[in-house]
Amino acid sequence: MGDHSLSVWLGFSGAVAVLLILDLAVLNRHSHVLSMREALRWSGSIVALALLFGVFLLLREGPKSALEYYTGYLIELSLSVDNLFVFILVFQYFGVPPELQPRVLKWGILGAIIMRLIMILAGALLLERFTWIIYVFGGILVYTGFHMFSSKEERIEPERNPIVRLARRILPFTDTYSGQHFFVRSLRGTLMATPLFLVLLVVEWTDLVFAIDSIPAVFAVTRDPFIVYTSNIFAILGLRALFFVLADMMHRFDYLKPAIAVILIFVGIKMIASNWVHLPTLLSLGFIITALTTGVLLSLRKTRREARVAG
Repeated sequence: MGDHSLSVWLGFSGAVAVLLILDLAVLNRHSHVLSMREALRWSGSIVALALLFGVFLLLREGPKSALEYYTGYLIELSLSVDNLFVFILVFQYFGVPPELQPRVLKWGILGAIIMRLIMILAGALLLERFTWIIYVFGGILVYTGFHMFSSKEERIEPERNPIVRLARRILPFTDTYSGQHFFVRSLRGTLMATPLFLVLLVVEWTDLVFAIDSIPAVFAVTRDPFIVYTSNIFAILGLRALFFVLADMMHRFDYLKPAIAVILIFVGIKMIASNWVHLPTLLSLGFIITALTTGVLLSLRKTRREARVAG
Protein backbone atom coordinates (compact mmCIF):
# COMPACT_ATOMS: atom_id res chain seq x y z
CA MET A 1 0.00 0.00 0.00
CA GLY A 2 3.04 2.30 0.00
CA ASP A 3 3.01 5.29 2.34
CA HIS A 4 -0.77 5.50 2.38
CA SER A 5 -3.00 3.73 4.86
CA LEU A 6 -5.72 1.27 3.97
CA SER A 7 -8.35 3.89 4.87
CA VAL A 8 -6.97 6.24 2.17
CA TRP A 9 -7.14 3.47 -0.43
CA LEU A 10 -10.67 2.54 0.61
CA GLY A 11 -11.77 6.18 0.65
CA PHE A 12 -10.52 6.76 -2.90
CA SER A 13 -11.98 3.45 -4.11
CA GLY A 14 -15.32 4.42 -2.58
CA ALA A 15 -15.26 7.75 -4.43
CA VAL A 16 -14.47 5.92 -7.68
CA ALA A 17 -17.36 3.52 -7.05
CA VAL A 18 -19.72 6.48 -6.61
CA LEU A 19 -18.53 8.01 -9.89
CA LEU A 20 -18.97 4.70 -11.71
CA ILE A 21 -22.47 4.21 -10.31
CA LEU A 22 -23.37 7.78 -11.24
CA ASP A 23 -22.02 7.36 -14.77
CA LEU A 24 -23.02 3.80 -15.63
CA ALA A 25 -26.07 3.11 -13.46
CA VAL A 26 -27.78 6.51 -13.04
CA LEU A 27 -26.96 9.04 -15.77
CA ASN A 28 -26.41 6.38 -18.42
CA ARG A 29 -28.41 3.46 -17.08
CA HIS A 30 -29.42 2.46 -20.59
CA SER A 31 -26.40 2.22 -22.88
CA HIS A 32 -26.67 4.74 -25.68
CA VAL A 33 -24.46 6.74 -28.00
CA LEU A 34 -23.54 9.92 -26.16
CA SER A 35 -24.12 13.18 -27.96
CA MET A 36 -21.11 15.44 -28.36
CA ARG A 37 -22.54 17.73 -25.68
CA GLU A 38 -23.02 14.87 -23.19
CA ALA A 39 -19.56 13.47 -23.92
CA LEU A 40 -17.83 16.82 -23.53
CA ARG A 41 -19.70 17.57 -20.30
CA TRP A 42 -18.79 14.25 -18.67
CA SER A 43 -15.19 14.29 -19.95
CA GLY A 44 -14.75 17.83 -18.69
CA SER A 45 -16.18 16.89 -15.30
CA ILE A 46 -13.75 13.96 -14.90
CA VAL A 47 -10.78 16.12 -15.93
CA ALA A 48 -11.85 18.78 -13.43
CA LEU A 49 -12.09 16.16 -10.67
CA ALA A 50 -8.67 14.80 -11.62
CA LEU A 51 -7.14 18.27 -11.39
CA LEU A 52 -8.86 18.92 -8.05
CA PHE A 53 -7.50 15.67 -6.69
CA GLY A 54 -4.03 16.97 -7.51
CA VAL A 55 -4.83 20.08 -5.46
CA PHE A 56 -5.95 17.80 -2.61
CA LEU A 57 -2.59 15.99 -2.73
CA LEU A 58 -0.80 19.34 -2.81
CA LEU A 59 -2.55 20.51 0.36
CA ARG A 60 -2.33 17.15 2.14
CA GLU A 61 1.11 15.88 1.13
CA GLY A 62 2.97 18.76 -0.50
CA PRO A 63 4.16 19.71 -4.00
CA LYS A 64 6.22 16.55 -4.60
CA SER A 65 3.21 14.22 -4.50
CA ALA A 66 1.07 16.65 -6.50
CA LEU A 67 3.68 16.99 -9.26
CA GLU A 68 4.18 13.23 -9.45
CA TYR A 69 0.42 12.74 -9.68
CA TYR A 70 -0.07 15.36 -12.42
CA THR A 71 2.83 13.93 -14.42
CA GLY A 72 1.50 10.40 -14.10
CA TYR A 73 -2.03 11.52 -14.98
CA LEU A 74 -0.83 13.29 -18.13
CA ILE A 75 1.12 10.20 -19.23
CA GLU A 76 -1.88 7.95 -18.62
CA LEU A 77 -4.29 10.32 -20.34
CA SER A 78 -2.14 10.53 -23.48
CA LEU A 79 -1.73 6.74 -23.61
CA SER A 80 -5.45 6.30 -23.03
CA VAL A 81 -6.23 8.46 -26.05
CA ASP A 82 -4.00 6.22 -28.16
CA ASN A 83 -5.81 3.23 -26.66
CA LEU A 84 -9.15 4.71 -27.73
CA PHE A 85 -7.99 4.92 -31.33
CA VAL A 86 -7.34 1.17 -31.20
CA PHE A 87 -10.84 0.61 -29.75
CA ILE A 88 -12.28 2.49 -32.74
CA LEU A 89 -10.38 0.19 -35.11
CA VAL A 90 -11.62 -2.87 -33.20
CA PHE A 91 -15.23 -1.73 -33.55
CA GLN A 92 -14.71 -1.06 -37.25
CA TYR A 93 -13.13 -4.48 -37.79
CA PHE A 94 -16.01 -6.35 -36.14
CA GLY A 95 -18.66 -4.06 -37.62
CA VAL A 96 -20.10 -3.22 -34.20
CA PRO A 97 -23.20 -1.01 -34.59
CA PRO A 98 -22.83 2.38 -32.80
CA GLU A 99 -25.69 1.60 -30.41
CA LEU A 100 -23.84 -1.48 -29.09
CA GLN A 101 -20.45 0.17 -28.59
CA PRO A 102 -21.33 1.90 -25.26
CA ARG A 103 -22.10 -1.48 -23.64
CA VAL A 104 -18.70 -2.86 -24.60
CA LEU A 105 -17.01 0.30 -23.33
CA LYS A 106 -18.93 0.16 -20.05
CA TRP A 107 -17.83 -3.38 -19.17
CA GLY A 108 -14.39 -2.79 -20.68
CA ILE A 109 -13.76 0.10 -18.29
CA LEU A 110 -14.88 -1.91 -15.26
CA GLY A 111 -12.54 -4.72 -16.25
CA ALA A 112 -9.70 -2.26 -16.87
CA ILE A 113 -9.98 -0.80 -13.36
CA ILE A 114 -9.71 -4.24 -11.76
CA MET A 115 -6.78 -5.25 -13.99
CA ARG A 116 -4.91 -2.01 -13.35
CA LEU A 117 -5.19 -2.38 -9.56
CA ILE A 118 -3.81 -5.92 -9.70
CA MET A 119 -0.97 -4.95 -12.06
CA ILE A 120 -0.01 -1.84 -10.08
CA LEU A 121 0.21 -3.73 -6.79
CA ALA A 122 2.20 -6.48 -8.54
CA GLY A 123 4.50 -3.90 -10.14
CA ALA A 124 5.12 -2.17 -6.82
CA LEU A 125 5.93 -5.51 -5.20
CA LEU A 126 8.35 -6.43 -8.00
CA LEU A 127 10.16 -3.09 -7.78
CA GLU A 128 10.48 -3.45 -4.02
CA ARG A 129 11.83 -7.01 -4.13
CA PHE A 130 13.85 -6.97 -7.36
CA THR A 131 15.53 -3.64 -7.99
CA TRP A 132 16.84 -4.81 -11.37
CA ILE A 133 13.27 -5.01 -12.69
CA ILE A 134 13.43 -1.25 -13.23
CA TYR A 135 15.71 -1.87 -16.24
CA VAL A 136 13.18 -4.32 -17.67
CA PHE A 137 10.37 -1.76 -17.30
CA GLY A 138 12.53 0.94 -18.86
CA GLY A 139 13.51 -1.34 -21.73
CA ILE A 140 9.84 -2.13 -22.44
CA LEU A 141 9.04 1.57 -22.68
CA VAL A 142 11.99 2.37 -24.97
CA TYR A 143 11.16 -0.60 -27.22
CA THR A 144 7.48 0.37 -27.39
CA GLY A 145 8.37 3.97 -28.22
CA PHE A 146 10.63 3.01 -31.13
CA HIS A 147 8.05 0.45 -32.28
CA MET A 148 5.46 3.23 -32.46
CA PHE A 149 7.77 5.20 -34.75
CA SER A 150 8.40 2.24 -37.05
CA SER A 151 4.78 1.08 -37.36
CA LYS A 152 3.21 3.04 -40.18
CA GLU A 153 -0.38 2.00 -39.58
CA GLU A 154 -2.27 0.40 -36.71
CA ARG A 155 -3.48 -3.05 -37.71
CA ILE A 156 -6.09 -5.13 -35.95
CA GLU A 157 -5.67 -8.89 -36.38
CA PRO A 158 -8.04 -10.59 -33.91
CA GLU A 159 -7.53 -13.96 -35.59
CA ARG A 160 -3.98 -13.93 -34.15
CA ASN A 161 -5.13 -12.93 -30.67
CA PRO A 162 -4.59 -15.87 -28.28
CA ILE A 163 -7.65 -14.93 -26.21
CA VAL A 164 -9.86 -14.85 -29.31
CA ARG A 165 -8.53 -18.18 -30.53
CA LEU A 166 -9.04 -19.77 -27.10
CA ALA A 167 -12.58 -18.36 -26.80
CA ARG A 168 -13.55 -19.66 -30.23
CA ARG A 169 -12.15 -23.07 -29.33
CA ILE A 170 -14.04 -23.30 -26.03
CA LEU A 171 -17.29 -21.41 -26.60
CA PRO A 172 -19.97 -21.79 -29.26
CA PHE A 173 -20.66 -18.44 -30.97
CA THR A 174 -23.67 -17.12 -32.83
CA ASP A 175 -23.12 -15.71 -36.31
CA THR A 176 -24.81 -12.38 -35.67
CA TYR A 177 -25.23 -9.82 -32.88
CA SER A 178 -28.24 -10.23 -30.63
CA GLY A 179 -28.93 -6.74 -29.36
CA GLN A 180 -26.82 -5.84 -26.33
CA HIS A 181 -26.51 -9.45 -25.14
CA PHE A 182 -23.13 -11.10 -24.63
CA PHE A 183 -24.77 -14.52 -24.30
CA VAL A 184 -28.02 -15.98 -25.65
CA ARG A 185 -29.69 -19.38 -25.67
CA SER A 186 -30.24 -21.24 -28.90
CA LEU A 187 -33.53 -22.91 -29.82
CA ARG A 188 -32.13 -26.09 -28.29
CA GLY A 189 -31.38 -24.30 -25.03
CA THR A 190 -27.61 -24.20 -25.52
CA LEU A 191 -25.89 -21.14 -24.06
CA MET A 192 -23.98 -19.38 -26.84
CA ALA A 193 -21.72 -16.33 -26.88
CA THR A 194 -22.45 -13.54 -29.32
CA PRO A 195 -19.84 -11.67 -31.40
CA LEU A 196 -20.28 -8.78 -28.94
CA PHE A 197 -18.62 -10.91 -26.24
CA LEU A 198 -15.71 -11.53 -28.60
CA VAL A 199 -15.36 -7.77 -29.10
CA LEU A 200 -15.32 -7.29 -25.31
CA LEU A 201 -12.51 -9.85 -24.99
CA VAL A 202 -10.46 -8.01 -27.63
CA VAL A 203 -11.05 -4.66 -25.88
CA GLU A 204 -9.98 -6.10 -22.51
CA TRP A 205 -6.92 -7.73 -24.09
CA THR A 206 -6.00 -4.42 -25.77
CA ASP A 207 -6.21 -2.59 -22.46
CA LEU A 208 -4.05 -5.27 -20.82
CA VAL A 209 -1.38 -4.79 -23.50
CA PHE A 210 -1.50 -1.02 -23.08
CA ALA A 211 -1.26 -1.38 -19.31
CA ILE A 212 2.06 -3.20 -19.73
CA ASP A 213 3.40 0.08 -21.16
CA SER A 214 1.46 2.67 -19.19
CA ILE A 215 1.98 1.34 -15.65
CA PRO A 216 5.79 1.16 -15.89
CA ALA A 217 5.69 4.66 -17.39
CA VAL A 218 4.12 6.05 -14.22
CA PHE A 219 6.46 4.03 -12.01
CA ALA A 220 9.26 5.96 -13.75
CA VAL A 221 7.76 9.11 -12.21
CA THR A 222 6.90 7.79 -8.74
CA ARG A 223 7.26 4.57 -6.76
CA ASP A 224 4.15 5.36 -4.71
CA PRO A 225 1.52 2.78 -5.81
CA PHE A 226 -1.30 5.05 -4.59
CA ILE A 227 -0.27 7.86 -6.94
CA VAL A 228 0.23 5.35 -9.77
CA TYR A 229 -3.25 3.95 -9.12
CA THR A 230 -5.08 7.26 -8.79
CA SER A 231 -3.50 8.71 -11.95
CA ASN A 232 -4.45 5.52 -13.83
CA ILE A 233 -8.03 5.48 -12.57
CA PHE A 234 -8.75 9.14 -13.34
CA ALA A 235 -7.45 8.59 -16.87
CA ILE A 236 -9.68 5.51 -17.29
CA LEU A 237 -12.84 7.04 -15.78
CA GLY A 238 -13.28 9.51 -18.62
CA LEU A 239 -12.54 7.03 -21.40
CA ARG A 240 -16.11 6.12 -22.29
CA ALA A 241 -17.18 9.74 -22.78
CA LEU A 242 -13.88 10.64 -24.44
CA PHE A 243 -14.46 7.86 -26.97
CA PHE A 244 -17.50 9.68 -28.36
CA VAL A 245 -15.58 12.96 -28.50
CA LEU A 246 -12.73 11.43 -30.52
CA ALA A 247 -14.62 8.87 -32.62
CA ASP A 248 -14.98 11.26 -35.57
CA MET A 249 -11.67 13.06 -35.00
CA MET A 250 -9.15 10.23 -35.21
CA HIS A 251 -7.86 11.36 -38.61
CA ARG A 252 -7.03 14.84 -37.26
CA PHE A 253 -4.24 13.72 -34.91
CA ASP A 254 -1.60 12.19 -37.16
CA TYR A 255 1.27 13.46 -35.01
CA LEU A 256 -0.15 12.42 -31.64
CA LYS A 257 1.25 8.88 -31.84
CA PRO A 258 4.83 10.11 -32.56
CA ALA A 259 4.49 12.50 -29.61
CA ILE A 260 3.45 9.63 -27.35
CA ALA A 261 6.34 7.55 -28.71
CA VAL A 262 8.79 10.34 -27.75
CA ILE A 263 7.29 10.43 -24.25
CA LEU A 264 7.65 6.66 -23.82
CA ILE A 265 11.28 6.74 -24.96
CA PHE A 266 12.03 9.67 -22.65
CA VAL A 267 10.36 7.99 -19.67
CA GLY A 268 12.06 4.66 -20.44
CA ILE A 269 15.51 6.24 -20.59
CA LYS A 270 14.73 8.17 -17.39
CA MET A 271 13.82 4.89 -15.71
CA ILE A 272 16.95 3.06 -16.88
CA ALA A 273 19.23 5.92 -15.82
CA SER A 274 17.45 6.62 -12.52
CA ASN A 275 20.24 5.07 -10.42
CA TRP A 276 22.79 7.49 -11.88
CA VAL A 277 20.85 10.57 -13.04
CA HIS A 278 17.90 12.16 -11.25
CA LEU A 279 15.61 14.37 -13.33
CA PRO A 280 13.26 16.60 -11.33
CA THR A 281 9.58 15.72 -11.72
CA LEU A 282 8.84 19.28 -12.84
CA LEU A 283 11.27 18.87 -15.74
CA SER A 284 9.61 15.58 -16.74
CA LEU A 285 6.17 17.21 -16.58
CA GLY A 286 7.38 20.10 -18.75
CA PHE A 287 8.83 17.70 -21.34
CA ILE A 288 5.60 15.69 -21.53
CA ILE A 289 3.43 18.80 -21.90
CA THR A 290 5.75 20.14 -24.62
CA ALA A 291 5.71 16.85 -26.55
CA LEU A 292 1.92 16.52 -26.44
CA THR A 293 1.32 20.17 -27.31
CA THR A 294 3.71 19.95 -30.26
CA GLY A 295 2.02 16.77 -31.52
CA VAL A 296 -1.47 18.30 -31.31
CA LEU A 297 -0.46 21.61 -32.92
CA LEU A 298 1.37 19.90 -35.79
CA SER A 299 -1.66 17.63 -36.33
CA LEU A 300 -4.07 20.57 -36.45
CA ARG A 301 -1.75 22.46 -38.77
CA LYS A 302 -1.64 19.49 -41.16
CA THR A 303 -5.44 19.14 -41.04
CA ARG A 304 -5.93 22.82 -41.87
CA ARG A 305 -3.39 22.63 -44.72
CA GLU A 306 -5.11 19.57 -46.21
CA ALA A 307 -8.51 21.30 -45.89
CA ARG A 308 -7.19 24.33 -47.81
CA VAL A 309 -5.79 22.10 -50.56
CA ALA A 310 -9.04 20.16 -50.79
CA GLY A 311 -11.05 23.39 -50.88
